[in-house]
Amino acid sequence: MEIKRVNDSFSVSGQLTLADLPALQTAGVKTLIGNRPDGEVAGQPAHAELAAAAAAHGMAVYYLPVVHDTINSVDVEQFAALLASSNGAVHAWCRSGLRSVTLWSLAQVKQGADPAALAAQASALGFDFTSFATRFAGVMAELRDVFATAPLRAHCPLLIVGGGAGGISVAASLLRRQPGLAITIVEPAEQHYYQPGFTMIGGGTFTDRQVVRPMASVIPKGVQWIKAAVVHFLPQRNQVVLTSGECLSYERLIVSAGLKLNWGAVEGLQETLGRNGVTSNYQPGLARYTWELVQGLRKGRAVFTQPPMPIKCAGAPQKALYLSGSHWLRSGCLGDIDIDFYNAGAVLFGVGAYVPALQRYIERYRANLHFGHNLVKVDGPNRLATFAYTDAAGAIARTEVRFDMLHVCPPQCAPDFLRNSPLADRAGWMDVDQHSLRHKRYANIWGLGDCTNTPNAKTAAAVRKQVPVVADNLSADLRQRTGSSRYDGYGSCPLTVEHGRIVLAEFLYGGKVAPTFPTWLLEGSRPSWLAWAMKCYLLPWVYWHLMLKGNETLTAPEA
Repeated sequence: MEIKRVNDSFSVSGQLTLADLPALQTAGVKTLIGNRPDGEVAGQPAHAELAAAAAAHGMAVYYLPVVHDTINSVDVEQFAALLASSNGAVHAWCRSGLRSVTLWSLAQVKQGADPAALAAQASALGFDFTSFATRFAGVMAELRDVFATAPLRAHCPLLIVGGGAGGISVAASLLRRQPGLAITIVEPAEQHYYQPGFTMIGGGTFTDRQVVRPMASVIPKGVQWIKAAVVHFLPQRNQVVLTSGECLSYERLIVSAGLKLNWGAVEGLQETLGRNGVTSNYQPGLARYTWELVQGLRKGRAVFTQPPMPIKCAGAPQKALYLSGSHWLRSGCLGDIDIDFYNAGAVLFGVGAYVPALQRYIERYRANLHFGHNLVKVDGPNRLATFAYTDAAGAIARTEVRFDMLHVCPPQCAPDFLRNSPLADRAGWMDVDQHSLRHKRYANIWGLGDCTNTPNAKTAAAVRKQVPVVADNLSADLRQRTGSSRYDGYGSCPLTVEHGRIVLAEFLYGGKVAPTFPTWLLEGSRPSWLAWAMKCYLLPWVYWHLMLKGNETLTAPEA
């Protein structure tokens, strides 16, 4: 263990072991703070074990586990309180010391220290603080109470953050329950997208025009639209902060902020996306390029990727593979094309009941499956993709793969303004009860859609089932009653296995299969033309004309 001394009374290090405790006692340390969550890696000493041994050496031990990218003001306030209560030198540890020195630096910002000077101090100790000022800008502003003097733009009795499928639909559902309710949606985008249609554009079935409408046309009548972006949440003050520096206050808040497509997490990807044969159905406008590449490829290698979970629509990466393979099969050139699917996970699909049908299509298109491989770098000009994997010895290794076409599903995470807020869990997702969808710590806040930590598939079908639950429970709260509606984890993934047929996967929490239709009409585990017709014609109509209008046919909340 290497101890890095920040000043005379504070030091940090990587993971502590029992053997390190005597040296820390000799150095005069009186307080230990563990910032690494238990069980992060195999063989890691448990906090309770270290605490018991440290007590025998006269040291107090506190457990404040954090994840670096999701450190928020609550974490810093707790860390600062531990520093203030210590009667002697303090030593904090995590995996490398980075989380601990970040918490200490933010605690100093709270006391008025210069962030640039703190970053230079941490950098001199060997820590990467190049993004410190930008990454934690909102947290630092909150700690320095900058937002206390921010002008109040408006008071919004019921505020919805996000104008996607969840935000628009829940506003409409609430108005159906209580006409005239004062609702405000804050959303910066001018266009609203039907995201399930992106895959169909990449398969040559839909056009761009079919999946987009002006945002103003889908905002429910009577709902105020503030065209702005949120940069920070202040739940203790019932306020959100906008990019303009202004605040919006609220009495009740719904967050449906979606997720972040983290293109920058893959080296070189952003620079080559949309050219050099590199595409993705996950970004508006790029799905059309996918179809151009599929049509133009007559021979060579097509590579499809899937990052670690969670991601938006877990079946979408392989949907692109199936539709591409279907076209190449129909065009007679499949024999000259090698298809590879590199999946960071360990299985083809998370619900086992649907895997046999999908596996048959993998075999039909002669696709090669590579599990446990995560895309980490793309060299577009040289047509090379680099994947990280764990070798037989347990070490992280890399392999380079040449491609003629590369369809990338990007790594995904919660939006930055949510990840570093008190609303987030340690992974950065909004921390809600998985059944009521009410926030676990702030009773006047609800969440739905891709931004939450509910353990369900992040799909439009899931949002459609979550909307009535939030609307029902919030309406009950407005009437000063306890809401009883429960979300059961329903999600649906229409897996487009070929042009004209779909395997319709429907499931609840825990992967329990939950078909909407009787098996004589539609057997979900088998490819069906009826499911294809639903995907192409019925579901888009349901989205635009029922879901976004607050109609809850087949989605009545479960009490």
